[in-house]
Amino acid sequence: MSSTAPRRTRPTRRLAATAAAVALVLPLAACGTDADGSGDTGGAEDGAGDTTITVLAAASLTETFTTLAEQFEADHEGVEVELAFDSSATLAGQAVEGAPADVLATADSRTMDTAADVLAADPQVFATNTLVMAVPAGNPADLSGFEDVADGDATYVVCVDTAPCGAIWAAIAAEEGVTSQPASLEVDVKAVLAKVADDEADAGFVYETDAVAAGDQVETFEVPGAEDQVTDYPIAPLDQAGDPELAQEFVDLVLSEAGRQVLADAGFGQP
Repeated sequence: MSSTAPRRTRPTRRLAATAAAVALVLPLAACGTDADGSGDTGGAEDGAGDTTITVLAAASLTETFTTLAEQFEADHEGVEVELAFDSSATLAGQAVEGAPADVLATADSRTMDTAADVLAADPQVFATNTLVMAVPAGNPADLSGFEDVADGDATYVVCVDTAPCGAIWAAIAAEEGVTSQPASLEVDVKAVLAKVADDEADAGFVYETDAVAAGDQVETFEVPGAEDQVTDYPIAPLDQAGDPELAQEFVDLVLSEAGRQVLADAGFGQP
């Protein structure tokens, strides 16, 4: 495997949401409320008569979905979008258990399939992503590339294999013959990124978009075989949505040209 110098990622907006499930309640916006005023899960009305829709989204969508939620609220007076970010597997499990939510967006189709029984429509892929090796700014361990990890010459962190980022790492590690073990397994990609940015590991394997979002806190190396392990991001409204129309409208925004542009600006690929 050839060595390359790490490339610095360009800065973009940073948010506080990381490892654990994080609910971000954002400003207001949207058309319509539940006609019967019932206490349905998801799409709920608050005491002021406003409508809230809840979107469960993979941690790697933190920055882009925050932007899209703000746009949705601006276009829908009286609607508030509540975002919950976590590992895709955790969110899919919550959806299956009937968590009050309106939309589910995961970081791979395999995880979305586990929630098939509670989807109100067929999931649609809206973006793709690729794994990269991130190192702390300045590359303090003086790594020369992926081979340092493969040879066991560096401490590194990855996602748990139930998370899409961890499943991709496992496939690449098997293909590339990596025998070294990670220093820790993290719940999602933001947790991996946080350890790298804080110099708690020599390297970590994260999505390219998360490295971009970290700006000058990290540098990256390409990962051999990553181009063969590109992950798809599907989205779908949920059966338990309190306002199915609003749920579908949020999905439509993500799939729209405006949505695709927000995603492209953050480094996501197009399906």
